[in-house]
Parts: sequence; structure tokens; C-alpha cells
Amino acid sequence: MQHEPENTRLSDRWINLAAERLGTRVLYANDEFFAAKENLIKPGRAIFIPGKYVDTGKWMDGWETRRRREPGHDFAWIRLGLSGRIRGFDIDTHHFNGNQPTKASVDAACLPHDPDENTTWTCILEPQPLGPSSQHLFEIDNTDRFTHVRLNIYPDGGVARFRVFGEVRADWDTIPQDAVIDLASVTHEGKVILCSDMHFGHKDNMNAPGRGSDMGDGWETRRRRGPGHDWAIIALGKRGELDHLVVDTAHFKGNYPDRCSVDGANLSPGVHKALDRPDIWSPVLGESKLRADHEHIFSELLHRGPFTHLRLNIFPDGGISRFRVMGRRCD
Repeated sequence: MQHEPENTRLSDRWINLAAERLGTRVLYANDEFFAAKENLIKPGRAIFIPGKYVDTGKWMDGWETRRRREPGHDFAWIRLGLSGRIRGFDIDTHHFNGNQPTKASVDAACLPHDPDENTTWTCILEPQPLGPSSQHLFEIDNTDRFTHVRLNIYPDGGVARFRVFGEVRADWDTIPQDAVIDLASVTHEGKVILCSDMHFGHKDNMNAPGRGSDMGDGWETRRRRGPGHDWAIIALGKRGELDHLVVDTAHFKGNYPDRCSVDGANLSPGVHKALDRPDIWSPVLGESKLRADHEHIFSELLHRGPFTHLRLNIFPDGGISRFRVMGRRCD
């Protein structure tokens, strides 16, 4: 599977801006003697292999520095895959027991280029105590847009995974007003806000960049044993007029939905409580047959908007790798 279950208290509300698949890069660490800095942003929780050693010592699935023998602390610079408003962190010391840092803090910057030794950083998380082999969740109140973060550990040690949760803030000035873009994409501030079920695959996979890498990199519901059908609601990054839709069942072969349909709603900013009212929805795409492991393009639409939200219905259940809402923004 692409993603193992993680603590949902932050991940259900916010996007991980530091996800590897979004283009995040760990640019620099002042030390990575025992384990590489790139492990910080790998998907899933860290694994442990008893008895596995490398030239430098015990193999660890995380970032681990050597034992510090002089004053100071260790740190890593990270370029976020998507810039945005940071709302919280998961600093996970899974399997680091006795070699975890005593504390960690986070600084951030909004930069047109990658940082260097002259970069001015803003502290957005003061030093917080860390325990052994645990997920440490921290929420912050922040309104600024940031592109880079610096993870500081005190004085040294190992961190398995580092998540930066927040709201995407796209640079709309660089996107022409009349360009046909994916209004549902996470890169354009789209968000899958609700779904009926995501037993096998997380809803947020549907609007991630690129095609799905495997069956685990999609939205998949459990087998429905009663009446009804599954659905997901997507908040578009901008109110828009639709050009065409893409429903991609890549890698789903014996478990793709039989059919799908799409409805649209045009709501005022911040209005989500009305989403369960049937009268707000207009048909966009009637029930349409789907095929296994196939990218379906639907250009003949019943209504084109403008819309702020779309509801993707799948009949009766199954897996969708990606859902693209191609259109032009109306703001």
C-alpha cells in the first residue's frame, strides 16, 4: 500500500505540505551520520529491522545524527512541496528509543529560492519535549504563507518522520485567468472534504499530482453489502466553469466502480453546512460506465457551472485513483 494509517487528528483536517509525493525535498542537514535526512518525508510510519546493521552502525528508518560532543544542536532544511499556511506538525520518533532528541522546534521562511546561511528564519514552534518512539502532534496558530521549514533537534539524535500540516496557498498571480487547470488539484488549493468511506485508500489521494503509482495510491471504499452508493465531495480551489472531467481508475482492475456520476454546487465562501441539502446540487455528469485501469475523459457535461464544489458518486463502491476537474476560474 502507498500509505499506512497514521494519526488522523491533524491529517484529516489539513494537507501534509511536506509529503514526498508533492515534491518536498530535504535540502540540507548539518549531520546525518547514522541515517539519511531524506527518510524524514517518506510515506507511512518508520519500520524497524532487528539485527540489521550498516557500516556506520544500526540501520534506522529515519534521520539520525551522531552524538554531539560540542555546544549547539542539529537541524535540517526542508523545501515544502506546496507552500501554504502551516497549522501543525507531527514529529515522530518511532523506533528511536534512547537515541531520540530531548526537544525539537521548527522555524519557517517564505523564500523565492532555497535557503542559505544568511536566511532569516521565523520560529513558529518553540522547543517542545520529545519522548521515545512516539508521534508528537503540535498545533499552531499561523496566518502566514511559508515555503521552507527548518527542523531543529536538541541536541542530537533521531527523528523517524516529520509532517507539516496546513492549508495550501497557491501563487495565483502566476496562473493566467483563462487557463484550463485542474481546479480540484491540491496544488491549486482543492481539497476532498468529505467521503462516505475510505476503508482501503485515503480520499486525499484523488487530487494528488500525477497518476497513481499503485492501487494503494487512490481512494478505495470497502465492499458495499447494502443499498446505496459511495461518494466524495471536493471543494475546488477556485470557483470555476468546467471544461471536462477526468475519472482515472489506474491500477483498479477487479475493484473499480461499475459507474460514476458527478453533481455540482455553487456556494458562498465558507459555507459547508449546506452540503447535505439535495437542492443545492445540479447534475454535471449522468451515470456513466467505467472500465478497469483506465483514464476516462468526460467532455459532454450537463452543466458547466460556475461551481465551488463537486460530488463524485461511484456505484456501488470501489476505487478511483485520480479525479481531475478541468476548468477556468471565475474569480
